Amino acid sequence: METVEMNNISLKRPHSEDDAANADEIKRQKISENSKTGSNSEQSVQTVIEQPDESMLEDTKNEIIPNEEGEEQEDEELEDSDEDGDPESFADMMKHGLTESDVGITKFVSCHKGFSGILKERYSDFVVHEIGKDGRVSHLDDFTVPVDDEDPSEETFTVLSDEDKKRLEELQLLKNKETSVAIEVIEDTKEKRTVIHQAVKSLFPGLETKTEDRDGKKYIIAYHAAGKKALANPRKHFWPKSRGSYCHFVLYKENKDTMDAINVLSKFLRVKPNIFSYMGTKDKRAITVQEIAVLRITAQRLAHLNKCLMNFKLGNFSYKNHPLKLGELQGNHFTVVLRNITGTDDQIEQAMNSLREIGFINYYGMQRFGTTAVPTYQIGRAILQNNWNEVMDLILKPRPGAEKGYLVKCREEWAKTKDPAAALKKLPVKRCVEGQLLRGLLKYGMKNIISAFGIIPRNNRLMYIHSYQSYVWNNMVSKRIEEYGLKAVPGDLTLKGATAVHIEEGDVHNYTIHDVVMPLPGFDVIYPKHKIGEAYKEMLVADNLDINNMRHKIRDYSLSGAYRKIIIRPQNVSWEVVAYDDPRIPLFTTDLDKLEGKPLPVLPTDGKFRALKMEFSLPPSTYATMAIREVLKMDTSIKNQTQLNTTWLR
Repeated sequence: METVEMNNISLKRPHSEDDAANADEIKRQKISENSKTGSNSEQSVQTVIEQPDESMLEDTKNEIIPNEEGEEQEDEELEDSDEDGDPESFADMMKHGLTESDVGITKFVSCHKGFSGILKERYSDFVVHEIGKDGRVSHLDDFTVPVDDEDPSEETFTVLSDEDKKRLEELQLLKNKETSVAIEVIEDTKEKRTVIHQAVKSLFPGLETKTEDRDGKKYIIAYHAAGKKALANPRKHFWPKSRGSYCHFVLYKENKDTMDAINVLSKFLRVKPNIFSYMGTKDKRAITVQEIAVLRITAQRLAHLNKCLMNFKLGNFSYKNHPLKLGELQGNHFTVVLRNITGTDDQIEQAMNSLREIGFINYYGMQRFGTTAVPTYQIGRAILQNNWNEVMDLILKPRPGAEKGYLVKCREEWAKTKDPAAALKKLPVKRCVEGQLLRGLLKYGMKNIISAFGIIPRNNRLMYIHSYQSYVWNNMVSKRIEEYGLKAVPGDLTLKGATAVHIEEGDVHNYTIHDVVMPLPGFDVIYPKHKIGEAYKEMLVADNLDINNMRHKIRDYSLSGAYRKIIIRPQNVSWEVVAYDDPRIPLFTTDLDKLEGKPLPVLPTDGKFRALKMEFSLPPSTYATMAIREVLKMDTSIKNQTQLNTTWLR
């Protein structure tokens, strides 16, 4: 086994899922031309990779803060309206972004020749199935609803008119001054009144009902029994004791991230997002299948959403007595199609065999470090240095690169006035990090930046210091592999249970590179007893930090550290090369295709293009992009992805 340095690599961006076929053909011609001119170098690759945001799937550690009530649609519209623009200026702006070498990603473990392929040409070319803690892979394969005597009838979902539902929702969410809503019973029977009572109580948690006579007519009166708290706490007495409190289901989603999906579900169900739980978040540009649990919402209500939701399907319902916990999973199983590959059969065989037998360097992927000219690790470093003016400046100052127009105006206003109120007025969306920090500065003043920064949700604040840890880890692992190669050496670290121990000279033959771990810096870890141990200290000293004092005066920012394997060997690796003519057709069937009985398109035996279909399983907190990087020998940074975009986008 040998290691290979990463050279500069030029990449291109593909069209979206809905682009016209002629754009496909033009692009393909350009890719082919570029491949011919750039295929002599062992590390060369002309790769098309899906562009910037939310591209590569990290498996589970992304932490997303739910949208604030009522803001989901506003943000969505703003994002959609701001994405169009001059592609040349976009490519030019992305020159300010990071490359892999900027964050320490410089080595490969395999020695095969790199080849090109199109990653995520269609979001349906990237499918993720969650692996639960019991090792079971999540699949959507059953729409059956478990029924018991307590379930409301199907009429419950249709007895209320759209106008009634609108008025009830406004009452439930306290959006108007009404204290009650009256629904006239047109066909007055006891059965009909019972159905309306059930419909209001089951579809609008927190509302109570009663029957009143008015002018000789019967009305069902809906009202709040417990004020605002009722919305967040569905009525306990309305849930059968014999039924588990949580409805677990499989969520199949296309082109939506997990938190977006939960916000949509909560909006349709008229409940708060925090009654949902899950084991890991899944990125947007993919088809993903994962388990979700929700408190005291019936499978019947959830299944009803299948009739009205786009890009979601819910199934495999069951009732259990526990929610799901973040991180409580074994990993994810990936099915990835790399289209228009140029590698020979031998190259592909070498690359995939290497992935299966050796694995890939377990780098933190590019999405860990942000997509703008101010990397998240720089903010994390300033937090650890206790340099709060620098933290404020890095988050709010103008920066080159691709950003939403309103953020650019906000930053310009801040640079000009240093007035939080004035800068905040430029932001139509207040829940972004910039808006939250400005609100904090407005509340606590410019002399109390620590408290102002504390308004940002905890997970987002910790993301910055975790990014710095990841930055250090990537750099140290590259140094470790450069210095000692792909074998265990005396002084390396390995885990005995949860405890790290040094590998001794007389014991080194019992270990391989797959046993070696490296620490993320912190006060509760030990470091290698060779040159890399000293390299950790030198890197932190250069950043004005003391490796022997990683406790912070603010407890949240004290780093205990952790250990991470330096090489990951994927499980369940398989692959095949398929031929195809039409770039718009799917190359495998999804769970939903199988449920709907869709056959796989018949593929030609000798098509115009070739695709590599690969499957593999990864443990939590590893990046699928780093595995694909090893196969293709490609740079996954946005900067490199957009270097040649200008030509293609004309």
